Amino acid sequence: MRGLRASAVLLTIVLATALSSGPSTPAVAGPADPEPASLVTLSVPDLAAMERLVASGADLTERVRPQPDGSIQIDAVVTPSQLAGLRSLGATLAPGSPSESRPAQERTTARDQIVVERAVWFKSRDGYFLSVEASSGAGAAATLSVTWKGRRGSTGQAPMVPYVDAGAYLGHQLSTPVPATDQPQWVTVTSAGGGSAEARVREWPDGERPDRTGPGYQKDFVSQYMPPAQLNERIKALHRRFPQLTDIITLPNPTNGYRRHAQALIGAPPGAAVVVTSGAYGSEGGNDLAVELVTPGAPDRPLQVTVNGKQITVSLATDGSGVVTSTAAQVAAAISGAPGSPVKASTYRTDPGAGVMAPAPLTQLSDFLQAPADVSRRPMPVLALRIGVHRDGSRPGVLAYAQEHAREWVTPLVTIEAAERLLRNHARDAATRRLLRSTDVFIVPTVNPDGANYSFYDFNSQRKNMTNHCPPQQSDPALRNTWGVDVNRNYAVGSLSDGYFGASANCQSGTFAGPAEHSEPESRNVIWLAQKYRNIRFALNVHSYGGYFMWPPGAYKLDGRVTLPRPTAAQEAYFLRSARTIEEAIAAERGTVTWPQQTGPVTDVLYSAAGNSADELWYDYGVFGWDFEVGSDLWNPATGQWEGVGFQPPFSEGHEEAMEFASGLIALIGVAADHREAR
Repeated sequence: MRGLRASAVLLTIVLATALSSGPSTPAVAGPADPEPASLVTLSVPDLAAMERLVASGADLTERVRPQPDGSIQIDAVVTPSQLAGLRSLGATLAPGSPSESRPAQERTTARDQIVVERAVWFKSRDGYFLSVEASSGAGAAATLSVTWKGRRGSTGQAPMVPYVDAGAYLGHQLSTPVPATDQPQWVTVTSAGGGSAEARVREWPDGERPDRTGPGYQKDFVSQYMPPAQLNERIKALHRRFPQLTDIITLPNPTNGYRRHAQALIGAPPGAAVVVTSGAYGSEGGNDLAVELVTPGAPDRPLQVTVNGKQITVSLATDGSGVVTSTAAQVAAAISGAPGSPVKASTYRTDPGAGVMAPAPLTQLSDFLQAPADVSRRPMPVLALRIGVHRDGSRPGVLAYAQEHAREWVTPLVTIEAAERLLRNHARDAATRRLLRSTDVFIVPTVNPDGANYSFYDFNSQRKNMTNHCPPQQSDPALRNTWGVDVNRNYAVGSLSDGYFGASANCQSGTFAGPAEHSEPESRNVIWLAQKYRNIRFALNVHSYGGYFMWPPGAYKLDGRVTLPRPTAAQEAYFLRSARTIEEAIAAERGTVTWPQQTGPVTDVLYSAAGNSADELWYDYGVFGWDFEVGSDLWNPATGQWEGVGFQPPFSEGHEEAMEFASGLIALIGVAADHREAR
């Protein structure tokens, strides 16, 4: 069943771009600032509208919540103009009060055949909660509700919502787990059209308990959010401290680097403006360039471009009266064609550039990157820390990799915390020694370091890497926050080019799949590990946020909702049994329970994600691939609502998420150890 939604989250993120000006120094181009982006909750009337959002390439998060009235709420990162565009697809900002909700669906009159698919209770730090999933013979048109009875005479009632994905009815569920005053024991699901079914409520997740750690077990090793350089230094330090238990692996594909070509927007867009772009990256000389447009002050002068070192001077053409006649298109062509020019120029976006250019003062080009100078602009090596007593391929390998999506700051902390626990407890804890004798662990804290740097220093909401594949029409500096490839849509199984749904061919889309499968070094690095170390049998892709635990298939073709091949019944059972064990470890940390309706195959509990990494690992390499979405919703007892945490919660919350999901990662390593010992 599908994941559900709780309450609105609104976080406005404003990008501050440094500007300098003055009569004696060139002015950094000013009209090139991106629109501010916000993390908002959108509401759409139905699944068809949500599919339109996905198909549009909207930058959606993983928190999707069907509502009792049939609408759906989903978090998204949008600018004001993007929000305006999404309105035409049926999306609005989520209602702020119950009075704004949609009318109730029409009730069915035919008698239903009801089947309770799952009824479970869990106890978190906030008390007891109930989750129920059922199916109706009347399909999505049915109006179902659930009542329950529990210990000490406790009882309650709640409406259920239908879940229809890509035209297929997948059942009904509670929109979110509902609170109960005591442990629920029995539920009755009733249809407004007649028909009911009763079931006993079982405990969730009720998996196998991980090995008990001994006295003196150490944990809590992360104290702040860490940018990529700090993450790499952290695993290097662990290798220096524990050389007998670790190796550092430098993956073969350096990233593009935290760098961009320098640019300036000159003139008055749209018609009388040109975008100037350096041939060299800003950090490699592009930022030293400057352009000016001058009038010759005489009649009948031709358009001329002069390159004098780092300064490009454009002398505009004039007519017989001395009036400037050079259009933006002519200026762009002249700059690009000038011998020895270190820059290229284009007209503004899709405008043909028919407007006449005005003189412009000397304008410095800039790459607009705000990180301190000690943050490297060079291609970034991606590192893996290999941990184990036997690192020779004889033990089942476990790959844990994080931050495919740059803005997910908690996810690297999960891997660092787990690595610290494994190494620092090896000498003192028998359970940890068993794990390191029985498995071979590969940890990649940051798959996408360039995007992560951009998220830390320039634009919090950066999802993608920093490689710009956009043509000039989509590459003026005000669009710089939209560039990049979604690394987790760049893989080669169930991809966009294979006809699967949930990725975009638009280079500005949040789910841009790239110009080709594996076009990006980030995705090639992950697959290189699976190819090089064939003992890797388990993998965990750490993402945020929303509190999911998922596995393949992760993509389907929209026409007919044809998924990638589903695992066999035995494989599915193994995925689920392992998930319940791992979720036990997460819950043991501070009582956070991953919801049952958010545990399962990606296509069942979230949406189609064409070209994701777990699918390629599973289908091409036989690796049991799971996905965490760390950052489970938090229950607010004052409002009686589940509330989302966002990509970068206050560190106090991010720290707790790292602690609990590191426990989950170590439990997965235990699953791998058990798998070896059972053979």
